[in-house]
Amino acid sequence: MNASKEAARDWVAAHERQLSDWHQIIWNYAEPAWREYRSAAWYVHTLREHGFSVEEGSGGMPTAFCAEWRNGEGGPTVGAYAEYDATPDHSQQAVPWEAPREGLSRYAAGHVDPHSALGIGALAGVLAAQHAMRQHHIAGRLKFFGEPAEKTCGSKPIHAAKGYYDDVDAFISFHPAYLLPHCNSVNWDVHAGCSYGRVFTFECRHAETWGGPSPLRTLWPAHALAPRAPGALDAACLMYTSSKYLYGAMLPRNSGWYITEYMMTGGQATADNQTARIAQLYYCWRAPTVEMMERVAEVLENNAQHVAAMTHCTCRGEWVQKNRPGLPNHVMARLGYANLRLAGPPQFGEEARAFGRKILENLGYTPPEDPFLPECSQLHDPEEVDAILRESLPPWQKNMLSDDYTEYGWHAPTVRLFIGRCMVERPQDGPQTVLPSWAFDALGGKRECIDPTIFSAGRTIAYIILDLLTKPEVLARAWEEFTERTGGGKGGSRWIPPLLPADHPAPIHFRWPEYVTTPRGERQWWLPESPFDRASGT
Repeated sequence: MNASKEAARDWVAAHERQLSDWHQIIWNYAEPAWREYRSAAWYVHTLREHGFSVEEGSGGMPTAFCAEWRNGEGGPTVGAYAEYDATPDHSQQAVPWEAPREGLSRYAAGHVDPHSALGIGALAGVLAAQHAMRQHHIAGRLKFFGEPAEKTCGSKPIHAAKGYYDDVDAFISFHPAYLLPHCNSVNWDVHAGCSYGRVFTFECRHAETWGGPSPLRTLWPAHALAPRAPGALDAACLMYTSSKYLYGAMLPRNSGWYITEYMMTGGQATADNQTARIAQLYYCWRAPTVEMMERVAEVLENNAQHVAAMTHCTCRGEWVQKNRPGLPNHVMARLGYANLRLAGPPQFGEEARAFGRKILENLGYTPPEDPFLPECSQLHDPEEVDAILRESLPPWQKNMLSDDYTEYGWHAPTVRLFIGRCMVERPQDGPQTVLPSWAFDALGGKRECIDPTIFSAGRTIAYIILDLLTKPEVLARAWEEFTERTGGGKGGSRWIPPLLPADHPAPIHFRWPEYVTTPRGERQWWLPESPFDRASGT
């Protein structure tokens, strides 16, 4: 280990308590996609305190940012990022039993993966590298992005389309491990696939014109006359069912794709004699290739226009996200894994194990002394991980699942890094069912369980940054591979440009779940707590 990496390692060690406190702030904010106001403001303030210049609201996204810091003249630009969106329906305290956060609906948001650790781990790496750059006079620029709404794969396609990634020489993408064998490793060939998201809005603006003029001469208001149009809610129901029926015809069933839907708005339930004037359905689908994604888009668009005509409605579609499949870079993968080996995977102490044992006890198991999967603290060779992933994929398929980090890889060589986190191993003496999600969520908020992940990520990311800044031959090889894989670099024959236009607006105007302030209280979840929940104590 050279002197600059020692300086970065020592910075992380000296700031462990502060990093832990920072993580608790973001974890407790628990703000969902497109509504991460406090979390983004915290990052902006903290980065400015550390000398970064920060553009708030980058790309027209109120909870995004773009931060820059330069040391000396010249040198490469290395990019990293924070995510900080939480997931609705995962409200959970950092306790070893199911307990939604105090004073909130059980349907409020909570950090699942957790993105709170993703962001603080990446920030730790960038600040540790900044410290080493100053101390050892290393020239270069750090570019740190605030990326909201990863759960909708939302911000990175917009940043990419608007040119924010065009001046970066290499990217580092980090995520806490969420499945095996992706644990204390990096992606090799199998990267994430595509994700598209589109909102269909059905509106019945003139329900009174359904069926022609009324034979009655009346002064009753037009909205109360029968027959009235089926309306927007019927359109949404028909869209939902017709698209369900056609799932099997959109793409082959064995191609590793899937689609989900979410009813954003279902009429305005304030009068019992009104036709539903507006309804919105959000569709998100994932598949390995852009061609497959476009086929699904065609079917959904066709369905939407037909059901609108059937129900006396208009229909418009608006894109939330369109992201590209991942592009491998073996040079970056080798560099990332070498530095992960140097930094070391996280190790979890007795307090963490005691917390895990208590979770298992409360679920009816007899816990072992070490309740965590051993893989959480072990290194995993990326080529061996890749071979395991390939066992479940057809030979033609190059990508699986989806994540919008893939946008970075089409603009500069990118490494995708996974650091282990506590995962409880289910004993054989109890219910042989999937462990509940609250247990996973609680582990992400317990300091002793999540902090080692943050510290390992911080060391690893700092080491990668320092190598990229001081080893021009490695960066040159990474760009040679990038150029070959894209058929000539950006604009090459195999390069995929951003899938959204440069003027694409941020999809912040939809009715995304959020916290609200009303006369009934501050920072309430948009779905109020039920009195039945309070009465039952569940």
